[in-house]
Amino acid sequence: MLTISDLEINVLEFRQRSFSFDHVATIAGVDYAVFARTETESESQFRPRLVHLRLVVPLEWVVYDEANDVLLVAKDGKTLPVRLTEPVVEVGAEPVEFHEQGIPWTRTPGPSNTLAYAPSELAAVLLTPAALGSLGVK
Repeated sequence: MLTISDLEINVLEFRQRSFSFDHVATIAGVDYAVFARTETESESQFRPRLVHLRLVVPLEWVVYDEANDVLLVAKDGKTLPVRLTEPVVEVGAEPVEFHEQGIPWTRTPGPSNTLAYAPSELAAVLLTPAALGSLGVK
């Protein structure tokens, strides 16, 4: 398993975007890594807003791809997923449920222009308002 310093010095690639490590939070005895990214909602809007993206994933699922010098998500915590190159779309145009790195994911709106991503199988636990608060997603 990766150390906190491994997480801090590398970015996690998810949805063709780079996420920085934010912190580790524990819910029901399971450690979750929380990654963050802030981007502009839409350059085509007259007054675009900043959107804060948060990715919540079990800490043991985060793996280091040494050849590409990035962090990725692997459900078994070992096998590097196949990285597909897809066109990047604005977050608002993405589907709420999708597959990334071989794992089904769910996205939900949170407080203060925040969108949170979690594995679909854990969404009922991680994407509730109370859980997002416990995870430090504000």
